[in-house]
Amino acid sequence: MLRTLSIRDFVIVDAIELEFAPGFSVFTGETGAGKSILIDALALALGGRGDASVVREGAAKADITADFSAGSDVAAWLEAHEFSEEDGGVLLRRVIDNAGRSKAFINGIAATATQLRELGELLVDIHGQHAHQSLLKADAQRQLLDSQAGLLDEAKTVAAAYKTWRALAKQREEFEVNAKNVLLERERLEWQVSELEKLAVKPGEWSDISNEHSRLSHAASLIDGAQEALSAISESDSPILSQLSSLTQKLGKLTDVDAALKPVMDALEPAQIQLQEAVYALNDYLGRVELDPARLRQVDGRMEAIHSTARKFRVAPDDLPQEHAKLAEELKQLADASDLDALRAQEAKLQAAYTGAAQKLSKGRTKAAKALGEAVTAAMQDLSMSGGRFAIALEACEPAAYGVEQVEFLVAGHAGVAPRPLAKVASGGELARIALAISVIASSSTATPTLIFDEVDSGIGGGVAEVVGRLLKRLGQDRQVLCVTHLPQVASQGNQHFQVSKRNDAGKTVSQIEALDAKSRVEEIARMLGGLEITATTRKHARELLAL
Repeated sequence: MLRTLSIRDFVIVDAIELEFAPGFSVFTGETGAGKSILIDALALALGGRGDASVVREGAAKADITADFSAGSDVAAWLEAHEFSEEDGGVLLRRVIDNAGRSKAFINGIAATATQLRELGELLVDIHGQHAHQSLLKADAQRQLLDSQAGLLDEAKTVAAAYKTWRALAKQREEFEVNAKNVLLERERLEWQVSELEKLAVKPGEWSDISNEHSRLSHAASLIDGAQEALSAISESDSPILSQLSSLTQKLGKLTDVDAALKPVMDALEPAQIQLQEAVYALNDYLGRVELDPARLRQVDGRMEAIHSTARKFRVAPDDLPQEHAKLAEELKQLADASDLDALRAQEAKLQAAYTGAAQKLSKGRTKAAKALGEAVTAAMQDLSMSGGRFAIALEACEPAAYGVEQVEFLVAGHAGVAPRPLAKVASGGELARIALAISVIASSSTATPTLIFDEVDSGIGGGVAEVVGRLLKRLGQDRQVLCVTHLPQVASQGNQHFQVSKRNDAGKTVSQIEALDAKSRVEEIARMLGGLEITATTRKHARELLAL
């Protein structure tokens, strides 16, 4: 249940704080006073779309906060999404600045607009003032029936199954039309994959073989250079190592005479050790390096084959293994897709899955159509459509994303007349009454704790309006009902009455709202009955309506 609603700088509202009670609450006021703006503000707090245009002129941001009591389903949602529960309730807040940036909060924790919408669906059900217009559309009729019957998940399953089935059917059809082109493409890929499989280039092979080729092609110069270095260091007539050894011996003796030469000795001794290590390393290298013309020719051939293939496939030599993997995968997919028998078998399987889901949906719709038709027909008798009848026709159609039947609402305005399509026979007033009956019936079958009706009583009046008021009040016995209305017969039925008005503040129009006491209610109902000039007669009539 909605407990409080706080609105700041929203459209023509500067600041409003409202407290709500259980039961049936009504909002009335002159046209343009901002009655529906309150509903728009609440819808925004529940995750509705909003932009900079909702910010009151001259203000920095619009700020809407709605406080609800939380039932078990809401508490479970909060726990599942890691939002803590506050005082047995839930606080939704939406802020939109004058640049159009939006922020959302649930119990003071940052949230997304999607999360607000998900939670809002558990808290509030809004019936807009143009609901009766949507009833003329086939899609809206089908969605209303599915929603009333609790078949929305089944409808989504059917839509998904249809999409999967038709995608494969399209693939099969394209293959049948383009079979020759597919065959040529498959042959091209088979040749390319075969070429790469024969070459069998391994990851990193190009780098390894390039290094080996460089080493083999320069083997003679490498051997000569290493031998020359070895000779100079240790094998010539006067090798560097022998000279250094003799020099260190002489300096060692001189160091005994003058210790100032010790740093020189400290530098020469490691040099002698490093030269000896170099001799060992050169001997080891010369023991391993050898001229191998046969291996060089082999490596030359391998490099040429890899380079030539890379040029043919227009990739770098290093990328040949990846190109092989890519083309092999394309060939596999094409082979799978070009297996016509397998495609047809898979298509038949997907079609059967769709048919099964659609038939299940059809059974649910058939049962729900009968129940909803009877319920709306019964409600029509109380709405000055005595003898009228409402029915829902399910006409078989070609398989589609929504199932295998068209949903069409039919109505007979009075007894003895066969029901005909709603769009062709219902007048504006009849359409409004039927829409209201459906809204009330649909709301009765849901667990949503707060129901909002935004001028859904437009197009009716007189005794019918009184019946509408009673219907809404009866609905308010089980849950909270908020209704924006222009009918005194409906407003007089409310347990709580708010009056919306507007005033001029420094040249700007500002909306304000106040809860009415018993005396103020008489004046407001009288205004709704008689217009601007309120007489004793209209006041008397107002008191009579309130007494009822």
